[in-house]
Amino acid sequence: MEQGFATTSIDDVARRMGSTKGRIYHYYSSKTDLFFDVHREGMDRLFKAVEPVMTMNSSGLHRLEEMLMAHALAMMTNVAFEAVVVQGVHMHKLAATTPDQRRTLNELISIRRRFEGLFKQAIRDGIEDGSIRQVDISIAAKAVLGAINWLSIWYQPRSAADRKRQNHL
Repeated sequence: MEQGFATTSIDDVARRMGSTKGRIYHYYSSKTDLFFDVHREGMDRLFKAVEPVMTMNSSGLHRLEEMLMAHALAMMTNVAFEAVVVQGVHMHKLAATTPDQRRTLNELISIRRRFEGLFKQAIRDGIEDGSIRQVDISIAAKAVLGAINWLSIWYQPRSAADRKRQNHL
């Protein structure tokens, strides 16, 4: 996400990887297909960060807080991947895509909804155990995820000292 999807070419990707354009095209038929795999990897990293917290034996509110912390740390640790996750699907939904790419987009959207569902469940659990007041679960989940996802816009990693700053969230 240094240059953005539209202005990055497969040549740019190959150069950054110390590879050739032909090698990239051996694995990916288009820049969009490469984007989809980057998106999948970003989502996988988010799930790996958040899912262990889901098994905590604690109130829904405490679990939600820990999930949000894990999500924020994953966003900051993997900011390049997560910027693709946050910004990319909507860009591709608006662009002309092939039928296969539309199917892949729908799969990615489904994965994102499943991730959102983890947060909805924590909120639902918090309402049931009394640690969270009655709220619209869908709106609450989208609000907290929107706030954390915005890290992909403004967060710029600077140094090893960032890890200390991250832990002070």
